[in-house]
Amino acid sequence: MSTRPFVPPARFDDPAAALAQVQAIYDGSIRHLREALQRFVDGETPAEHVRACYPFVRVQSDTFARADSRLSYGFVEGPGTYETTLTRPDLFGDYYHEQFRLLLKNHGRQNMQIEVGLSAQPIPIHFSFAEHYHIEGSLSAERRLLMRDLFDLPNLAAMDDGIANGTFEAQPGEAQPLSLFTGPRVDYSLQRLRHYTGTSPEHFQKFVLFTNYQFYIDEFVRLGHEIMNAPSTEAGEGYVAFIEPGNVVTRRAGEKVQPGDAFGAVPPRLPQMPGYHLIRADGSGISMVNIGVGPANAKTITDHVAVLRPHAWLMLGHCAGLRTTQQLGDYVLAHGYVREDHVLDEDLPLWVPIPALAEVQVAIEDAVREVTKLEGHELKRVMRTGTVASTDNRNWELLPQRTPERRFSQSRAVALDMESATIAANGFRFRVPYGTLLCVSDKPLHGEIKLPGMANQFYRDRVDQHLRIGIRALELLRALGVDRLHSRKLRSFSEVAFQ
Repeated sequence: MSTRPFVPPARFDDPAAALAQVQAIYDGSIRHLREALQRFVDGETPAEHVRACYPFVRVQSDTFARADSRLSYGFVEGPGTYETTLTRPDLFGDYYHEQFRLLLKNHGRQNMQIEVGLSAQPIPIHFSFAEHYHIEGSLSAERRLLMRDLFDLPNLAAMDDGIANGTFEAQPGEAQPLSLFTGPRVDYSLQRLRHYTGTSPEHFQKFVLFTNYQFYIDEFVRLGHEIMNAPSTEAGEGYVAFIEPGNVVTRRAGEKVQPGDAFGAVPPRLPQMPGYHLIRADGSGISMVNIGVGPANAKTITDHVAVLRPHAWLMLGHCAGLRTTQQLGDYVLAHGYVREDHVLDEDLPLWVPIPALAEVQVAIEDAVREVTKLEGHELKRVMRTGTVASTDNRNWELLPQRTPERRFSQSRAVALDMESATIAANGFRFRVPYGTLLCVSDKPLHGEIKLPGMANQFYRDRVDQHLRIGIRALELLRALGVDRLHSRKLRSFSEVAFQ
């Protein structure tokens, strides 16, 4: 077997030095794979299997945690060895550095060091491709089949979500996990994000909006270009670029064009869940994804965005109002969820409550107040806090004997949609702060169904305001700070150290 030279483990008490070693190991592994792959594409057949592996990071603790009890991450809870594989330090460098720094700070450099080495976990050849590297047209069907014998392919057994789901049990002598996601699991999601959203993972920001309607995206695009056309000295919260599917980059007036901007091109058709990114230089801007309709899409995209470790995600969309007192255009701030989406039942049992997160709830309500200019009882006229039910049956109204209506009444639901509970539940599952603000677009229980004329007027009246509320809520959460935003409520009994 052709493997890259062995790299002995090394220990560090400086997070920057540890990160540099991760980068060096990863770069060497990727270079080994790419060089072998290029020779294969050029017609040379390796005499033996080609392999390169991920870097690992490991810490050991001899004591139970003495970290500040207010923290939600950045420490291991007890004696033992903790380990994970890492990938793409070029993308996650700042994140890794912060996790290393917190471990050393919270445990003391005299008690803990960061050990970095070359793991035994192979890097699948597909995950070594450069951003704009494509080989499909370069290889015959026979050569593509031969790749399976010569290179490591993605192994789904190495990238399940047992750690995040709380079902992982280390074997005797095996290290405990240090992160929710291993290197292969992260790489898998990075590939999926590129496919589904039509944009590179590098462009995703730390605050994310999900929507189920293109109208919101159209308004986000309009607003993005409006900000880009304004000088950076004017309003705009420090946004420096706007990126659309195909990695089409619009820089803010006065901002320097970057070399990578030239690679962008408008795609011939939109991807399945197109992504748009309002960029800040520090990555704390806002990404928005049109997930389309249904809980399957909601689970799919959040499964993959989660590896980017966002600081918060919010759902903005339309819903059916279930109460007679609601009006079309009213807002619903979810403080609980009825989960009839079924897509997460195996990963997160239905008996698990999905709590409202105070920091997110306050930010959304404050944003509604700021944007609508309403206070007190006047605010309550246009926004109701309550339970949102999410279903996987788009035509639930047609079920016999009004059974859904009875369940919704018993649950105290005030609104119904198809995605919000899934996005909130996956936020809970992946320790990503979450929230939901919906807008009532119909009231099927009361004879008010969507009609073309009504819908068009509704969209004109509400989409702009609703989107601005969502953006403002994320800006308020950004101002709150990461330490306060990531909540202890999302920690399990035995939690990983990495946020």
